[in-house]
Amino acid sequence: MEEKRAAVLDDPASSSGYEIVHSKSKVFYPEFERKTDLKHQTHYCPGCGHGVAHKLIAEALEDLELQNDTILVSPVGCSVFAYYYFDVGNVQVAHGRAPAAATGLKRACPDKIVIAYQGDGDLAAIGTAEIIHAANRGEKITIFFVNNTIYGMTGGQMAPTTLVGQKSTTSPWGRRPVNEGFPLHMSELLSSLEAPVYIERVALSDNKNIMKARRAVRKALEKQRDGAGFSFVEILSPCPTIWGKDPMEARRWVAETMIPNFPLNVFRDRKVEIPVNNAPPQKTIAELIGIEKKVDGKTSEPARNHRFHDLTIKIAGFGGQGVLLLGQLLAEMGMREGLEVSWLPSYGPEMRSGSAHCHICLSKERIGSPLISQPSVLIAMNELSLRKFASQVAPGGVIIYGRTALPVDFSCPQAQIVCIPASELADKLGSAKVANVVMMGALLEETECLSPATAMQVLEAKVKNPALLELDRKALDAGRLYIDDTVAVGAVTQADGFAQ
Repeated sequence: MEEKRAAVLDDPASSSGYEIVHSKSKVFYPEFERKTDLKHQTHYCPGCGHGVAHKLIAEALEDLELQNDTILVSPVGCSVFAYYYFDVGNVQVAHGRAPAAATGLKRACPDKIVIAYQGDGDLAAIGTAEIIHAANRGEKITIFFVNNTIYGMTGGQMAPTTLVGQKSTTSPWGRRPVNEGFPLHMSELLSSLEAPVYIERVALSDNKNIMKARRAVRKALEKQRDGAGFSFVEILSPCPTIWGKDPMEARRWVAETMIPNFPLNVFRDRKVEIPVNNAPPQKTIAELIGIEKKVDGKTSEPARNHRFHDLTIKIAGFGGQGVLLLGQLLAEMGMREGLEVSWLPSYGPEMRSGSAHCHICLSKERIGSPLISQPSVLIAMNELSLRKFASQVAPGGVIIYGRTALPVDFSCPQAQIVCIPASELADKLGSAKVANVVMMGALLEETECLSPATAMQVLEAKVKNPALLELDRKALDAGRLYIDDTVAVGAVTQADGFAQ
């Protein structure tokens, strides 16, 4: 084939009268780096429809010149390694969550083409709610739904689209409506909603239908490019390995069995009229929480010069101690001082007394992940949290422990430890509820990471009860003064050579 192609291209006057062009789309990487060998091959089985679907999408992106503006959201399933193949922006997501991730990406980057590529187990099973609500909102994203009526990657279990009578590892007698229900028809289901602009079902059964699929893929991308709403292409696809058929037989099964059960059709192709002046107000986070200051029509730069480049804080304690709220307060303080921030909570189902902790990142640059493995600072509200998380603190970091002294058998040589009886101080002020604010005051005084004035601005914005606000002000001062008056004069014990 290569020799023939070269000969025809070298001889424009060839008697054939045309050129043979057969090459891999430029939207694919030149080599696939998933394995050190066989870099020209994908991981798909012979006869699998994913390779054809990939090719149709890649060629459409290339023809429409959208490669550099595209973000592809890959699912969990046989196509989980799509990011090794498509040379576009790639995001890998959890099972079924592609529409949710695509929604966030499109809203954050409205000028990009955002594609979610999903299988039937991913989209129609665990992801049912995600796809229905994304479609109902009319999100301006494109979904390519590969329906092969089976869970292919995990061994051939019954999928939501498995046909009546079709056998699988979890329906060995064939799907029975009385026991497993009927197969879901996702295109019909989504077309009952008002917001989608384009929905079509196509099939990879023969050349004629593959060409129709090619046109549908292209049209769906054009809809998004032109600013229309939600577009959805369902692709009936062969799965020879799991079906136990050879590739040609699998193609015939698509044509003779799948298509009668999932009729090919354009279910929706229209422009949806969105009410005028119905868009939500577009404001920055700074404007929404009222922290921008205007000087001659321009936003002034924050006056505070932070000594750190980035600071990571873990706060831990029992539910009911204000652990998560303290993290939220610190995050908003960071925003008010012009920093990039993130807040990541973790808690159990208990309303009170369950374990709770959160991660706070404060940085002068954009934050790559809200997850913290080695915090610079640990605020431990109780002994359980101290023992659980102290070893994670980065060398040279700080631990602020909410008790008068450390447990007798405890040591943490890599960190400076400060002990403060936050609950006792809060009780003296009149309410144990403000112990977390006492800890915040201690943090600000010990690390000087944020301004106490900013802390009061945040508290004034959050606390509407004047009496409680006054308690918070006193608690903030109490935490700061305890560090100044007690810790600073050395009235704390020593542990392994580090000040506590």
